[in-house]
Amino acid sequence: MALPSEIADRMSRVLQDLRRETPFPGQQEPGRALADRMAQCATPGVSIAVVHDCEAIWARGFGTRAAGTRQNVSPGTPFQSGSISKAVFALGVMRMVERGQLDLDADVNAYLTSWQVPANAGWQPRITLRQLLSHTAGTTVHGFPGYPAGGPRPPLPNILAGEPPTNTPPVVVDLVPGTQFRYSGGGTIIAQQAVADVTGTPLPALMRELVLDPVGMADSTFEQPLPAAMAARAAIGHPWNGRAVPGGWHVYPEMAAAGLWTTAGDLARLGVEVMRTLRGNPSPLGLGRGTIEQMLRPQLPGQSVGKDFCGLGWFCSGEGDAFWFGHGGHNEGFIADMKFLPALSAGAVVMINSVQGWPLPDELLKAIGREFDWLAAHAPPNAVAMPAEKDYSGLYRSETGIAFQVAQTADGLVLQFDRQPPIPLAPASDVKFSATALDLCVTFERKDAAAPVTMTIIQNGGTMTLSRAARQ
Repeated sequence: MALPSEIADRMSRVLQDLRRETPFPGQQEPGRALADRMAQCATPGVSIAVVHDCEAIWARGFGTRAAGTRQNVSPGTPFQSGSISKAVFALGVMRMVERGQLDLDADVNAYLTSWQVPANAGWQPRITLRQLLSHTAGTTVHGFPGYPAGGPRPPLPNILAGEPPTNTPPVVVDLVPGTQFRYSGGGTIIAQQAVADVTGTPLPALMRELVLDPVGMADSTFEQPLPAAMAARAAIGHPWNGRAVPGGWHVYPEMAAAGLWTTAGDLARLGVEVMRTLRGNPSPLGLGRGTIEQMLRPQLPGQSVGKDFCGLGWFCSGEGDAFWFGHGGHNEGFIADMKFLPALSAGAVVMINSVQGWPLPDELLKAIGREFDWLAAHAPPNAVAMPAEKDYSGLYRSETGIAFQVAQTADGLVLQFDRQPPIPLAPASDVKFSATALDLCVTFERKDAAAPVTMTIIQNGGTMTLSRAARQ
């Protein structure tokens, strides 16, 4: 365990090393102080917690609960966590599964009594909790804007049915369940209603019993609206330009999808307990190792670990030491993100009370990753030598007549279009090259060992395929 003075020194370096991304791959601006970036992004308050050696070693608040005040953010200041609520809710559902109260693969309509998944033109979809927690149920409604603090606030069955005064469409199934991923907060509140109908217990009380109290998340609650005692010390949301949300924040009856108030420190403690369980160590979280492993696995046929996927309530990516799990969140006036790397027993959580500060969580997570040597930090790729005896040069033309000239050098390739200066391309493999001056990537395709026959240019997600012209 690191000494407090060592941790303070490391975090001091982190807080001076926020690097703003540029549009160009691998390029960042020089490091800036957190206070400077908060001012640039009109962000009054930030809450940060760090996990190292499977311990929550550091948690602090910065700035103020509301713009223009002296009410400082402390480690115990609650923020809205947005969709991070889904990951915490999923842990509660899995505790009920282990108790035998729920079956992940049963038809969820068997649990629903106050509302039913509707049929479409006589066809009754069958969806499961597994699909709802992994966003593979084919349900609609991506997210929820919440309701003004002064109301009105419809009950959950009205929200599911899209009935007034609900401000979102009805939740329906419009894709074949179990065939593809599509993010759906609507699916999460179907699961919330199922849990409520099975237990007869309000979700805040149930989640406190199943997750919050066992882990020691004393500054967290799913209660909506927020109780007066906690509201008196909570962060105020700010969408843009330091202007507060009227009433301080929106209220979210869609608690399982967006209703958790919490702190960075409480979420760090939760991440520690998930990682301890994953290692087979005793944990007050009360879940088996096999259950956590199941939650952090792909849920669709054909999905594989290593690429981005959604498990049961958690988003995951990477392999080996670089594997991580976590979740982000965005409510009116709030943004949050958390990331945990179980092989390294490391992680961090960042919460802010400004939508305009959206770059800050990622900048902070990357700064922490650099300081604490996370393998999953976004390091620039290792240099690759120019493939020997490969000929990429020539004129490539698209079907619409757009033409690029490729020339070959000892260091890589250069790509020229019209009267633009040549654009240097560095090799990433023997068929893939990337520009450092632009957001541009080039891949070549060949039929055999011969020269390439096509070139694909990728810019900002758009693609253009060009064929190599015959040499004269």
